Amino acid sequence: MEREITAENVIEYLREQGQLEPDEQADAEALAWGVSNIVIRIDRAADADFVIKQSRKQLRTQAEWFSQLERIWRELEVMQELEQLLPAGVVPRVLFEDRDNYLFAMEAIAADHRVWKAELLDGRVNQTVARELGSFLSAIHRKSFLKEGYQQRWGDWEIFDQLRIDPFYRFIVRSHPEIKEWVAELIEEMSAHRLCLVLADFSPKNILITDEQIHLVDFETAHFGDPAFDLGFFLSHLLLKAIHFQAEGTHCIELAETFWESYLSTEVIAPLEPGPESAKMEEPQIGQRTIKHLAACMLARVDGKSTVDYLSSAQQDQVRSFALSLILDAPASLPQAFQRLREMLIS
Repeated sequence: MEREITAENVIEYLREQGQLEPDEQADAEALAWGVSNIVIRIDRAADADFVIKQSRKQLRTQAEWFSQLERIWRELEVMQELEQLLPAGVVPRVLFEDRDNYLFAMEAIAADHRVWKAELLDGRVNQTVARELGSFLSAIHRKSFLKEGYQQRWGDWEIFDQLRIDPFYRFIVRSHPEIKEWVAELIEEMSAHRLCLVLADFSPKNILITDEQIHLVDFETAHFGDPAFDLGFFLSHLLLKAIHFQAEGTHCIELAETFWESYLSTEVIAPLEPGPESAKMEEPQIGQRTIKHLAACMLARVDGKSTVDYLSSAQQDQVRSFALSLILDAPASLPQAFQRLREMLIS
């Protein structure tokens, strides 16, 4: 039976496992990362700090939500591979694993790091961060494009379905039965565009910023799939925050524009051979699919199983109105979608 690790028992566990010396001084602090795992920082007096992450079957949400424990091994594998795709230090290095207890340890990011979600909600805007993130995600997608080894290792969508497709996409049909067919077609389209490594949790809460660089965490939903999901998922967070700030929220739309421009401009990092499959990674196709995922993800954050906690009831209605407009009257491009929201907020 899995041993549940907590901030209260983790030091004892680490000493039993030989990961801490019997007389070594260390403190444990539970971190608020997401809803699906226990994450604990180990602060050591005489050596480098590290972080323990353990999978949990039931997620901490209002609606019942379960996922298999084995998802943590997908995350570990993807973290190790991302070291080859991104600049050094962006993704923490894995230190050790405990298969019996569904946990692993990784390097700790500097304790004084800032979580980008908190920075955004405080109104602190940094276009350089958005630009770098566009470059990072583009590199991940393009360097993994149709990579056979990735397809074989991460082609299974069971965890992605448990943590994203079902609680985000299928669940919103309960509140919006009029788009049931549209959602089914979107899921089918996504399945038909298995093109590259997709993180499926590329969001501000998983972006940690230090004075030296940007760090990315949380990869358990990663799979080989449609890059448009990553794009729609990420951009939905920026546009939701734009709605949170109302007329002053145009700075979040500008972040979305900077990110999108950077994502498209970094094709020089990993150019793709021209052809029908690579065309699905380029404009206009990638942008048109991204608009659909943007709409679905925005709806999911007010009517899905994992809702945001910073929007008023009136703002949630604005999200529904905007997202449904993207579905029922889709703009021709993402920049047009951004402009539509800008006009809605300043009108």
